[in-house]
Amino acid sequence: MRRRDLITLVGGAAALWPLTARAQPIPVVGFLSSDASEIRDRRFRAFRQGLIESGYVEGRNIAFEYRFSEERFEKLPALAAELVNNGVALIVASPTPAANAAKAATKSIPVVFVVGVDPVQTGLVASLAHPGGNLTGIANLNLASKRLELLHELLPTAKSIGYLVNLTNTAFAESEARDLKAAAQTLGVSLLIVNVTEPSGLDGAFAAIMAAKPGGIVLSGESVFLGNSARLVALASQYAVPTVYAIRGATEAGGLVSYAADPVDAARQAAVYAARILKGEKPENLPVQQTTKVELIFNLKTAKSLGLVVPLPLIGRADAVIE
Repeated sequence: MRRRDLITLVGGAAALWPLTARAQPIPVVGFLSSDASEIRDRRFRAFRQGLIESGYVEGRNIAFEYRFSEERFEKLPALAAELVNNGVALIVASPTPAANAAKAATKSIPVVFVVGVDPVQTGLVASLAHPGGNLTGIANLNLASKRLELLHELLPTAKSIGYLVNLTNTAFAESEARDLKAAAQTLGVSLLIVNVTEPSGLDGAFAAIMAAKPGGIVLSGESVFLGNSARLVALASQYAVPTVYAIRGATEAGGLVSYAADPVDAARQAAVYAARILKGEKPENLPVQQTTKVELIFNLKTAKSLGLVVPLPLIGRADAVIE
């Protein structure tokens, strides 16, 4: 080959290389959520940080699309369809209604979920060890019964306990209520159940449940209650009723006690799975993980204002105590 031909060939290859590199699109991850912004934003910040730790940086080698229904479950199917039609490489879905919508929208695009129910019982996956299909993810522990047990330790003479729940989130409500009813029967207390479907109904729900004079209140771990902790703390204070919450922020805002899985920990676990899938692994081969990091937080200042003394064994079990 003549020297001039060789230079031309190498030069031509060099000229073509940047065009080839630019032609490779970076993967797009779609976020689908019906959570309230308070919990959703914290979860997705942790997820994005988890992806960075796995080598995926927004704008460099990954991009994101967001579809949020703002606690309106009926909007989720259309939002999931938008992500599918836009050709995202992977969908991150939370909580359970979003995961169900993603499952219904695609049988081929990988879906990583973060849910608060048993994903086998609700039909998201075939089994925890072998999910099958295109879904896998993280399942938070159902801690409703533990919250009731905590309240019973604080209020051992209480005969009835209020329970606020969003029954429109069917799978989650059924799972949580089933566990809570079993625990109530074991403890010998009656449950006063009031349904709340949206934040505007919180005031009326508290008024209704307090008319029955419960010893205390257990709040569901559903999005309506996770995303409106400041209002719930204010209502519990207004009625001077001992209340146990499903999010740490409520106790930090003045609530009595919270017992909950750490949403940041779950989001980081989901990010690890998302990165593994983007690198070529199949969701069907990634077992569903269950969160193990759970936080018990007491606010002793609030306990004092309610005339309660938190037993030392409970304080000893706490991850944090606010004084």
